[in-house]
Amino acid sequence: MADRIKVAVIVAGGSGTRMGSATPKQFMEIGGKPLLYHTINAFLQAYDDMHIVLVVPETHQAYIATLLTAFDRPPSVALVHGGETRFHSVKNGLATIRQPAVLFVHDGVRPLLSPSLIRRCYESALAKGNAIPAVEMKDSLREVDDEGNMAVDRSRFRIIQTPQTFLSEVLLPAFEQPYDPLFTDEASVVERAGEEIHLVEGEEQNIKITRPVDLAIANAFLAGHGL
Repeated sequence: MADRIKVAVIVAGGSGTRMGSATPKQFMEIGGKPLLYHTINAFLQAYDDMHIVLVVPETHQAYIATLLTAFDRPPSVALVHGGETRFHSVKNGLATIRQPAVLFVHDGVRPLLSPSLIRRCYESALAKGNAIPAVEMKDSLREVDDEGNMAVDRSRFRIIQTPQTFLSEVLLPAFEQPYDPLFTDEASVVERAGEEIHLVEGEEQNIKITRPVDLAIANAFLAGHGL
């Protein structure tokens, strides 16, 4: 599999609505640089031959030039327009793949992932066909239905993260399926296609930035690590 390329399909389709900002959240700054800079940079730090496919709404593409100037050496980035849903956005990104690859699909607003997590996903995907990072739940859970609610065993559940990582021959055919609203992530699409899903250990700091408090947490993390 040495001839496989490595491609990070980074989905950055969010807005600043919940942030109370006109600036899309993926372009807001943490640690003095755009949030999306940190996301892209983690992949470049993991592997120097990483290809970046950035999926963004057409209306956000004016931000990209500014984003790239944050890099000392601006990386080569393929820009792809987002779609109606995450499924369609990812499918648009996957349409750029022309040769056997290891594909990382990552939320653009998860900027705190480490290069070691990316490498862990890569190695596991090579061995098993896919690698989905997950962390244990720390909060208590209750299941709620029309009859009431009941406690459940949290040890049976995991919080799923990205980068969800796949061999191209696993992921590309799965995305030929018709869209289903139950496709909440790439693992659910691949599972529907009949593939077994393999979990790898995720990272507590690999949070999704959606609210102002998340930005504060990310800034504190970067400051604490000298980044």
